[in-house]
Amino acid sequence: MAKSLAVSPLAPARFPELPVIDGVTFATIAAGVRYQGRTDVMLAKLAPGSAVAGAFTRSATRAAPVLDCQAKIGGASDEGAAIVVNSGNANAFTGRGGTDAVEAITAAAAKACGVPQARVFTSSTGVIGEPLPHERITAVLGDLHAQLDPAGIEDAARAIMTTDTFPKGASATVEIDGKTVSIAGIAKGSGMIAPDMATMLVYIFTDAVLATDELQQRLSTHTETTFNCITVDSDTSTSDALIMAATGASGVDVSGNDAFDAALRDVMMDLAHQVVKDGEGAQKFVEVAVTGASNDDEAKIHAMAIANSPLIKTAIAGEDPNWGRVVMAIGKSGAAADRDRLSIRFGDIEVARDGWRSPDYSEEDAAAHMKGQNITIGVDLGLGEGQCTVWTCDLTHGYIDINADYRS
Repeated sequence: MAKSLAVSPLAPARFPELPVIDGVTFATIAAGVRYQGRTDVMLAKLAPGSAVAGAFTRSATRAAPVLDCQAKIGGASDEGAAIVVNSGNANAFTGRGGTDAVEAITAAAAKACGVPQARVFTSSTGVIGEPLPHERITAVLGDLHAQLDPAGIEDAARAIMTTDTFPKGASATVEIDGKTVSIAGIAKGSGMIAPDMATMLVYIFTDAVLATDELQQRLSTHTETTFNCITVDSDTSTSDALIMAATGASGVDVSGNDAFDAALRDVMMDLAHQVVKDGEGAQKFVEVAVTGASNDDEAKIHAMAIANSPLIKTAIAGEDPNWGRVVMAIGKSGAAADRDRLSIRFGDIEVARDGWRSPDYSEEDAAAHMKGQNITIGVDLGLGEGQCTVWTCDLTHGYIDINADYRS
């Protein structure tokens, strides 16, 4: 049974109104994969000619659906395609049975949708190690196909949720040569979130014309500064997938177009931030900005050391401006640091400068910043030009409550 969880205090007021993307239709159904009384399978059908790109978890124990998608991404795009997603069961660490389940689902979806099996992409999310009752999915694919709706994307966002407390969506439109190009995306993710590709399930659709290789390049580039720069708990899932499709229905070629590129990154960033804001038990949204590192890669190492520190995350939950823990995280990260060049701020309040507590430091002001919902930790290492910004949330008892009996 799906647990009823209180909606995150960081959730948006409502699900956004997403534009219809010509060339893609959606349907959802309650198949009883694990949950009762809610939809748990989503089907998206893509028009012929849709380019499909993806990014996937780098986990050494990644699930059968991930491996199948990785093998198919980059294939010919002349014919139609389909995406099938189930929640409640990750079909991970399920041996040969997991592979057989993917084969059965993709074959049934190909038949129901009239597309090649090589153009059917599947994702599964939920409990690891339990056999996927795939027959419950294959049995409803015909019904799903009959219910396909161009405006069904919000229902799709709800069907893929697990411990999420709200469905996640984002969109953008761009005017190019007098024509409108639209982008719409949905995501799920709340726990087991750490950057090592996409760290969740994400599906993004656009009606732009874009060749598969350029679509893949843009997706991969923006993944590094969006989904690969968030963390909830430092744990990388076995099942993470980010799939993007360009249907071409607008007739507008966006190759090399900077406005489209910026809009795509905005959508990806919005979805990434929503995942953090729905972090299991989260009460605060935290930005960690590191500058002055030897290079960007080392800045990211430092930023993630701060963002993943249980001591820092619990201090944030307790609204304690404990900047000594930031010093600790920098020191342990493994990237280059010089104690006597280090400066730290919480929001606009400088708490440490050049390896000492700032002479202007005010505990009262720092504590006031920590009481807000949006927390900023800034670190300057004083070593070079490297910089990186990552996003995380606090660590509360709510995280324990959710995960202590997740399989129950």
